[in-house]
Amino acid sequence: MGRGEVSGRLKWVLGLTATFMVAELVGGLLSNSLALLADAGHMLTDVAALGLSVFAISLARRPPSRKRTYGYVRFEILAALVNGAALLGISGLILWEAWERLRQPAAIDGTIMLTVAGAGLLVNIVGATLLHSHAHDNLNVRGAYLHVIGDLLGSVGALMAGIIILTTGWTPIDPIASVAIALLILFSAWHLVREAADVLLESAPSHVDMQAILDDLGNIGGLEEVHDVHVWTLTSGFIALSAHGVIDDVTQHNRILDEVRERMRARGIEHVTFQIELRPLYNLPRHGTPELFR
Repeated sequence: MGRGEVSGRLKWVLGLTATFMVAELVGGLLSNSLALLADAGHMLTDVAALGLSVFAISLARRPPSRKRTYGYVRFEILAALVNGAALLGISGLILWEAWERLRQPAAIDGTIMLTVAGAGLLVNIVGATLLHSHAHDNLNVRGAYLHVIGDLLGSVGALMAGIIILTTGWTPIDPIASVAIALLILFSAWHLVREAADVLLESAPSHVDMQAILDDLGNIGGLEEVHDVHVWTLTSGFIALSAHGVIDDVTQHNRILDEVRERMRARGIEHVTFQIELRPLYNLPRHGTPELFR
C-alpha cells in the first residue's frame, strides 16, 4: 500500500472521528458520563493526531534536497512520537478525573450514555478497519491506529458501563471503566514512544540480529576484517547499514561488495554503504584501533 492510499484512509478516519467527537461531547454533557467525556477528550486529540499523521505522510513524499538529503521521511517518526506522548498525557488526565469522580459520585443518564457509546463503537470499528492493514508497517500510522483503538476501547467501556448503570444503577462503574481504558491506552502509548525514540536515537531495529549480521559478513571469503558496523532505521520500512571491510586482494573488491549487498538484502536491509579498504593502506599508522562498533 503506497503513501497516497494510506493518506486517503487517514483522511476518512479523520472525518469520521471529528464528526463523532462532537456527538460524543454533547452526549457526555447530557448524560453526565465521565467515560463518554473522557472518550470525547481522547477523540479531540485523535483529530489533532490524525491531522498530524496526514500532514507527516504528505511531507514525507517531498523529494530530497541538497540540505535535506533524505528528504522529510523521518517526520513520520516525529509524528509518531508526538502522538504517543499525547496519549500518555491523556491517560494521566483520565486517571485523575476518574479518581475525582470516585470520590464524588454523580448521577448518570444510562440511556443516553448507552446510545452514544454504541454509535461510537461502530464509528471506531470502521476507523480501525481502515487503518489496521498498514498499522504494523508504519510507526506514524500505528500512532494514529492506536488513537482509534483507544477510542474503540473507550466506546466498549462506556457501553458496558451504560448497561450496568441501566440495570443496577451502580454509577461507580463509569469511572472504573475510565481507569481500565486509560491503563490500556497507557500501555500501548508507552511502546509507541519507546519505539519512536529508538528510531530517533538510531538504535539497531529490534528485529535485526546484529550478531547474525556480523557472522554473515565474517563468513564472506576474502573479507579479512569488518569494523565500524552500524544499522539503523531512517523511517518505517527503511533500514540502512554502513560498515568498513578490509581485504588483501583488490581483484576481489567487486565480488565481495556484491555478496555483502546480497546477504544484507536477504535480511531486509536494502540501503547498504560498505567501504572496502586494502590491507596495505589499512595498516598505515592511524589514531586509535579498529572496532566493530564506533
